[in-house]
Amino acid sequence: MTHIVSKLPDPTVTHPVPGFPVVYVKPTITRPNIEVGDFTYYSGEDFESRVTHHYEFYGDRLIIGKFCQIAADVTFIMNGANHRMKAASTFPFYILEHWRQETPPLSEMPVKGDTIIGNDVWLGQNATILPGVHIGDGAIIGLNSVVGSDIEPYAIAVGNPAKPVRKRFDDELIALLESFRWWDKPIEEIQTLMPLLSNGDLERVRREIKAKL
Repeated sequence: MTHIVSKLPDPTVTHPVPGFPVVYVKPTITRPNIEVGDFTYYSGEDFESRVTHHYEFYGDRLIIGKFCQIAADVTFIMNGANHRMKAASTFPFYILEHWRQETPPLSEMPVKGDTIIGNDVWLGQNATILPGVHIGDGAIIGLNSVVGSDIEPYAIAVGNPAKPVRKRFDDELIALLESFRWWDKPIEEIQTLMPLLSNGDLERVRREIKAKL
């Protein structure tokens, strides 16, 4: 018997798996410097507690795309965690009371810019994402990895520091998926694409995407 679903997925729902500690992240965000796309989920309850040292005066943003899968205890460390390494001491006297040190300008701080996670990215449990990292669409970050440099689309990266171990697909299929951008399509169309998106026959996937582009 075919299972018919009459309702469409709702990106504004907080708990998409009733009875389990999984949340769609976007409707839980309260900070203006965090942007998250529709249907990205976190395996936990309080996503914002996993974003540390994120101070508004730094101006850096955490930007996460659509349909990302963020496992339990993934941590995003933002630019506020960085100390000056070019000075004689890294100790941040200026943030502690009664020390006579002027707060240094941001131009003297090791600010590495926004942290950007693409679409359909899988971040494995306990992974740590360091400031200013860009992770491309479709990438997979392994369990316990520490990501301190950019990861290309559809790469699998593991370790501390995380290094790419291989690409998920060949360059042609990666380019097709990046052009197809299924995550930007209307929900109704994504529903019709389920047989394609869940298909392990990559040659068929390649043919069908080419036909649709």
